[in-house]
Amino acid sequence: MADSHPYISGAGNIAQMVTHLRKSFPQTISSDTVKKLGIASNNESYVISALQFVGIIDEEGKKTEEAKNVFSHHKDDEFSDEFSKLIKKSYHALFDLHGDDSWALDADDLITFFRRSDQTSDAIGKRQANTFKVFAGLSGHGEISAVKPSSNGKKSTSKKKTTSKQTSKTKVLKVDPQSKLGKTKDIGLTVRVEINLPADGTKETYDNIFKSIKENLIDG
Repeated sequence: MADSHPYISGAGNIAQMVTHLRKSFPQTISSDTVKKLGIASNNESYVISALQFVGIIDEEGKKTEEAKNVFSHHKDDEFSDEFSKLIKKSYHALFDLHGDDSWALDADDLITFFRRSDQTSDAIGKRQANTFKVFAGLSGHGEISAVKPSSNGKKSTSKKKTTSKQTSKTKVLKVDPQSKLGKTKDIGLTVRVEINLPADGTKETYDNIFKSIKENLIDG
């Protein structure tokens, strides 16, 4: 299905790639280039196909003449305006049918169009719709949500880490010198108690712990 519209599981990766190209555009772009940038891990070829579809690079991975004009614009609004011309040209069938309303079509209408045009499955149709939405966002029509990978190339996720605080109390037990044991030899006994306190504990939790220590170990 060589003439089908582009798609990718994480359409935001395309936005990330285009954003990078606005800053630095390599002489030749290949799947290896995308991989080195840490974008779209294991889906690099889909990014290349999308860039070729909208006319940013040619079959050899080189910047097209149209792209030279588009990516020479520094101001966001000027870039978006020129970039939208690439999208309207490459998605001409969609714009022939819906005109400029294509920019604002909802997901269901876009999926219907792509599935009918390319005879794709529901899953692929959704990805095609999301890919167009990203291109629309880059054209100044809608929001852009780029996926930023972590240093190992995987999507970064935040995990709550829990730590524990440690404190210790030392209690010295003194032997009464008048006792039988004390008459024989004075003995000093030191007991070290180590307590792990939860890092997310409340003040009430800590107060109760130390109150218990005082009552059962120190005063007891």
